[in-house]
Amino acid sequence: MSKKQNPKEEKSLLHPRNKHHGRYDFKLLIETLPSLKSFVSKNDYDEYSIDFFNPNAVKALNKALLLHYYNLKDWKIPKGFLCSPVPGRVDYVHYIADLLAENNQTEIPRGNQIKFLDVGVGANCIYPILGHQEYGWSFVGVDIEEISITSATQILKSNPALNDAVELRLQKNPKDIFRGAIQAGEKFEVSMCNPPFHASAEEAASATKRKLKNLKSKGAETLNFGGQHNELWCEGGEINFLKNMIRQSKHHAENVTWFTTLVSKKENIRPLKVLLKKLEAKSFKVIPMGQGSKISRILVWSFVK
Repeated sequence: MSKKQNPKEEKSLLHPRNKHHGRYDFKLLIETLPSLKSFVSKNDYDEYSIDFFNPNAVKALNKALLLHYYNLKDWKIPKGFLCSPVPGRVDYVHYIADLLAENNQTEIPRGNQIKFLDVGVGANCIYPILGHQEYGWSFVGVDIEEISITSATQILKSNPALNDAVELRLQKNPKDIFRGAIQAGEKFEVSMCNPPFHASAEEAASATKRKLKNLKSKGAETLNFGGQHNELWCEGGEINFLKNMIRQSKHHAENVTWFTTLVSKKENIRPLKVLLKKLEAKSFKVIPMGQGSKISRILVWSFVK
């Protein structure tokens, strides 16, 4: 019996500097993380892969990517917490590097003097890891969950190269995004955020079931990310969270040069632009970003540039 025809590889939309174009080299990744081997087998196209519906397999793959390509010594997150896909998350980092280069005579600024604020650093600590390992940037990571801060702290302890580059802070008031996270007189080049997408637990569960059903019917693969409630949903959903973020950012215009966030839903862009105009942001734009058939975008704004 002849093997099935594999559909065209769907990673061509990744940023040009992204290390994850093309298929994963599972032989190389297993050499880096031998425990990944138990999750790897040949798929219907007679090619090595993992079961992308298995959260343990996805976690092992992402750990292998972090250890091999980003020189981590270890990386662990608690069960059920968001396992961010490395290829997509590092794309955000690369596009922000391009943004900074636009204002630096086309040269990407590197080194720990370039300070970032990660709003919702999560248990995975993914943006500080990728931003520092790719460009040497320093980070302050903030989260409302103590267990996320504890997990991220353990990741830093396991990777001494990150210790001097990342500071973690617990946000004690969940309604505050920047106040309490930014200290008096503190300056950041960029703030980053991966906001909760959904308005309720029911909406998040329904969206996941619908996505899985659609992808299975197409024979496609999807990452099973997991995620706690505050990572996946909040009252009012993504649009409410981002409107609050924009309003609060106005009060910290002198602390952050560029505010940035992922925006999952295209229809949310227009009302956010209207709000930015109302608040007299000096500049704002949308940076398109995609991985395979999934299209996302980064909203960028500034009150000083």
